[in-house]
Amino acid sequence: MSGIVYRKWAYEDILAIAELEKKCFSDPWSFSMLADTFFNENVLTAAAEEGGKIVGYGFVVSAGEDADLANIAVDENFRRRGIAAGILDNLEGAAASAGVKRIFLEVRVSNAAAMSLYLKRGYIGRYVRPRYYGDGEDALIMQKDL
Repeated sequence: MSGIVYRKWAYEDILAIAELEKKCFSDPWSFSMLADTFFNENVLTAAAEEGGKIVGYGFVVSAGEDADLANIAVDENFRRRGIAAGILDNLEGAAASAGVKRIFLEVRVSNAAAMSLYLKRGYIGRYVRPRYYGDGEDALIMQKDL
């Protein structure tokens, strides 16, 4: 993956992350929500950068041995290049270092690309949460033991 650098978020990244969030999700986290997340000591972050531009990001919220993968997003112009997998690897490594044993996530049942990534990375579907999203779509809850 030439040119992609993975690193923790810097506070200066939050505006770019909030903009990318708006492009990628119908119900995006706001700038202030993301900024609050940045200052939470239980949040582990990863950003993918190319040429000084944030092209993807993700974050995990940990609570002891369990963590929730809150979000992963990649700019549509940079998809299908393994960037989401790189972000996931970074987040899982940080979580394992922090003592996390299990990561959970919610994914829209219509998001086949994301489900495929998670299955390939060892996540297992556990159950469906009906009408989880604001538009009424169900979420598949997935889990991976680290």
